[in-house]
Amino acid sequence: MCLNQMRQQTMKRSTGQYIRTLAGGETISAFMPFGLPPRAPALRIDHRLGARLRAAEHALARLDLAGELVPSLDWFLYAFVRKEAVISSQIEGTQATLIDLLTFEAEHETVPSADVEEVCNYLEALSHARAQLAVADGLPLSMRLLNETHRHLMQGVRGSDKQPGEVRSSQNWIGDSRPGNAAYVPPPFISLPALLGDLEKYLHMDDDLPALVRIGLVHVQFESIHPYLDGNGRIGRLLIALLLEHWGLLKAPLLCISLFFKRHRAEYFRRLNAVRVEGDWEEWTDFFLDGVATIADEAVVSARELFTLITTDRARVLAQDTTSVSALRLFELLPNHPIISVAAAMRLINTSKPTATRAVETLVAAGILVETTGKKRDRSFAYQAYIDCLRTGTELEHVG
Repeated sequence: MCLNQMRQQTMKRSTGQYIRTLAGGETISAFMPFGLPPRAPALRIDHRLGARLRAAEHALARLDLAGELVPSLDWFLYAFVRKEAVISSQIEGTQATLIDLLTFEAEHETVPSADVEEVCNYLEALSHARAQLAVADGLPLSMRLLNETHRHLMQGVRGSDKQPGEVRSSQNWIGDSRPGNAAYVPPPFISLPALLGDLEKYLHMDDDLPALVRIGLVHVQFESIHPYLDGNGRIGRLLIALLLEHWGLLKAPLLCISLFFKRHRAEYFRRLNAVRVEGDWEEWTDFFLDGVATIADEAVVSARELFTLITTDRARVLAQDTTSVSALRLFELLPNHPIISVAAAMRLINTSKPTATRAVETLVAAGILVETTGKKRDRSFAYQAYIDCLRTGTELEHVG
């Protein structure tokens, strides 16, 4: 027997049990996960996982530092939170791109498409949860907080008829139209109070495992419990962002982990299933830590590119003969408003239409803004180079 086979036999564990239950008129097997942390045997961080962990922790530290070094954490956060919101929603089938979101945000009086509204709801849900955790009298990290976050996520969009903000009171399943052919059947709803109570306790208990490893475990456990009728994937990924910040690994939600899950979607679901079927917490942890390190390193590179771009473009604006205080003020606001109109410019710098028009024209002449509509009236302008840096990975996937 080879060493790897011996290791697999030694490390094999049971992470839950299957129970028979009724759903949709069928008798099915639902998975009941055991509580965290993994036991019998305990999760072992060997030399390989230890190296993965150190790489991921160092990458997060570099990302945190990058957030401190940029002139404005606000525009850095604006960019990365929107990227995560778009990609996390795309994983669930939402057909909205980053450009769709930025265009809607630029046009204040438009009604968003259903897909864009889902992304906006994600932003609102994350903002609500962070605001609660940031104040002494806010909700603690708990199922009550996640329920409120879920209500914001699902309000008025696809799935809004599926108990927004409430733990499900019926059986759900993943894959296929009937439970008998489902790829995965989560626990029966009657067992959810106990399972979610145990998960909440784990969030606040002392554990010898490193915080980053624990975050990976919590994500799997939440996805296995699947407590809502819809929106579980987005809340589960949002929970990663909340824990990274709440447990002090990042000062702001700058890690777009959904990008890694989107790139490796089949592997992501295979690893989740391997925990349930084979008890393989180690391979999931290896995958999760690899994702954290990869995306954190990419985010640092993106931050440098964005900083360099803005610094270079600021010099170009200052070199223009027609540059005014209004043009420079407008430029400084572009990272948070990368698609604008003259009307938007008037609001942003609180000035008249002629002054706003001249400011936009100066930025166009400097090669900063690009007209995107081809119209003579009601034109829009994009900070195209900035958007191109940011949009990588947010495009829709086309099959066939």
